[in-house]
Amino acid sequence: MIVELGIIAAKALLVLFMVLNLAGVMGWVERKGSALIQDRIGANRASVLGFAGLGLVNTLIADPIKFLTKEDFIPPSGDRLLHTLAPCLALFPALVTFAVIPFGDVLVVGGREINLQVANINVGILYIFAMASLSVYGIVIGAWASNNKFSLLGGVRGAAQMISYEIAMGLSVMGILMVYGTLELQQIVRSQGQLLWGWLPAWGVFLQPVALLLFSAAAVAETKRIPFDLPEGESEIVAGFHTEYSGGKFLMFFTGEFAEMVTSAGLIATLYFGGWQVPYLLRDGFHFPWGGTWLLPQLAVVLLQVGAFTLKVVFFCWLFVLLRWTLPRFRYDQVMRLGWKMLLPLALLNVMVTGVVIVALQGGR
Repeated sequence: MIVELGIIAAKALLVLFMVLNLAGVMGWVERKGSALIQDRIGANRASVLGFAGLGLVNTLIADPIKFLTKEDFIPPSGDRLLHTLAPCLALFPALVTFAVIPFGDVLVVGGREINLQVANINVGILYIFAMASLSVYGIVIGAWASNNKFSLLGGVRGAAQMISYEIAMGLSVMGILMVYGTLELQQIVRSQGQLLWGWLPAWGVFLQPVALLLFSAAAVAETKRIPFDLPEGESEIVAGFHTEYSGGKFLMFFTGEFAEMVTSAGLIATLYFGGWQVPYLLRDGFHFPWGGTWLLPQLAVVLLQVGAFTLKVVFFCWLFVLLRWTLPRFRYDQVMRLGWKMLLPLALLNVMVTGVVIVALQGGR
């Protein structure tokens, strides 16, 4: 029992370390990526003994120190308790959601199989949507507790936007559940290791391409990033729901946004791009469909799986940054129209077509 608890704690710390550090690094990627796109230099002033690290010192050392040493301002007419609680509610769901995302298959140590997933829940998809829906409370409570009309407007926008796109996101995942027949994320990833027509990996992107586009659009909207950053809308509502936040509390909102981006990238990789799967890689090595086998040590297989998952997550995080600094912000009516009149009907149509195809295939058998 103690050993099991120790293994779970180690996996939880590993995932927490990965998500928080990747979120911090994505802050630097955001700065330098936007500078590259806009033909600027980007952050490069702060240095340690003359070492600026292409702005890494700015983002990972100077900025956190600045945030944590700033005055913690609470509006005199605001609610002190709720004002303090809101950033925690914004960051917490993004961190705990990653607990059910598998980052590898199994690691055998001393005859014990260690599932490379913090919490192997058989209703993992439902858990993800339950946790993701909690993040709206951080926005709404922070806006209300600030007692600021601009904050309140941003909170209302955020609540309406997240409710609208959670529906399309949930329906887009329904097709994946129908195809693989399970709510368990680890089992979904293992099912994607099968081959279609003897050579093509059965990844979600090949079986549910429309659902991938719908889920990706809804994921960007859920993370409140351009072109869906209406809850902040600096030019309209002066940063929206976190207008009255500074110091460490603002840093929590800021980190929460990047942690949500990492979690969304992990979900896209898991549901549609095979997760930790490497084409033709099984537990004992590569087995190629055209013939031939390349056996590998078990540790090498695990490292390849974890590395593949990490690369996929990093790629989609970079794609989120590229979208933010390429597309203009939508108007609020455009955001609502896209969610309710385009994504929702397409998601329903995708579920219907998927069901018809599955029934037709089963009837043919």
